[in-house]
Amino acid sequence: MMIAGEASGDMHGARLVEAMQALSPGLKFFGIGGRALRQAGVRISVDNSQLAVVGISEALSKLRILLRALKIAKDDLKRIRPDLLVVIDFPDFNLRVATTARKLGIPVMYYISPQIWAWRTGRLKKIKKVVDHMVVIFPFEVAFYRTNHVPVTFVGHPLLDGMTPTTSGQTNETLGANSSLIGLLPGSRNEEVRRLLPTMVQVADILSAHMPGMRFAIPVASSVDRALVETIAEGRTARFLILSDKLRNILDEATLVITASGTVTLEAAIAGTPMIIVYKVSNFSYWLAKRLVRVEHIGLVNLVAGKTVAPELIQHEASAEKIAQRALQLLTDENRLAEMRRALSRVTRRLGAPGASKRAARVAMGLLSGK
Repeated sequence: MMIAGEASGDMHGARLVEAMQALSPGLKFFGIGGRALRQAGVRISVDNSQLAVVGISEALSKLRILLRALKIAKDDLKRIRPDLLVVIDFPDFNLRVATTARKLGIPVMYYISPQIWAWRTGRLKKIKKVVDHMVVIFPFEVAFYRTNHVPVTFVGHPLLDGMTPTTSGQTNETLGANSSLIGLLPGSRNEEVRRLLPTMVQVADILSAHMPGMRFAIPVASSVDRALVETIAEGRTARFLILSDKLRNILDEATLVITASGTVTLEAAIAGTPMIIVYKVSNFSYWLAKRLVRVEHIGLVNLVAGKTVAPELIQHEASAEKIAQRALQLLTDENRLAEMRRALSRVTRRLGAPGASKRAARVAMGLLSGK
């Protein structure tokens, strides 16, 4: 049984399924996920597009849907009794399912750790009780779990399985023009798009006024409603390329991206693309996070670097005017852009070597065989 509550987990889960099937072609999979897991052959009982949330107040608004999905997952565990449960990130949901699995004697592999090293360390007690093996994708997570006596394996970041380091501007499939391209990356959830994209398109208008001829591209994740993106982008001074499944092309060609704070910052790092990280949630979620979060950075690329590699503009600082000002500072200073590219290359090296999915699959097969 696989559970991936978000788009990035769906992608990484699909690669894990393919790697496990390569080791044991007779395996059968079911669970919660999206298009990628479905295409990998997983029988999906709940589509994860219904589940993705940003922030605590947003989770409350979807509580009924989340509880229904939780019941389905627990019922499936009891009825089907899989030989292994693999849960991917999405901790508040997945730890509840893992608790049921433990009661049923079903081994649990947790792939891609929740960020308990950043906040809510109390979840560690639950992980120690219900998780048989943590499979982590950041090297600094290993010491955290070993110190707390949780079996752990570092496999590297699965993004490296599907991306190779490159230099911005180098791609086999261009987006069709010679002028500078700016990527606007509002995230893989509709809630993120509603919260971030209106500000991003305002930034595009400001940049267009200062640097005429600049192009802007918005990638649309499979979990995002394209009509929502088109509605937000229409009627602006700037003109936008709205592209489905073209994130890598945008990263390869963009001089700069303005991006949400999640996994996409690491994708940009691997592509060598300079970035500005922006983050907004509801005022309540932000107020609570300020009191709970124990790390200095919110962007994954900065967390891996252990310092500020890319500027972060958070909540009230993430205004169109301030983002545009930072963007202009970078776009008019090639030395700053070059230094950021070098720093991103160092971050990429910290993520390990390609082959994370295969290494994670070997851990899963060991759990299946009782090793």
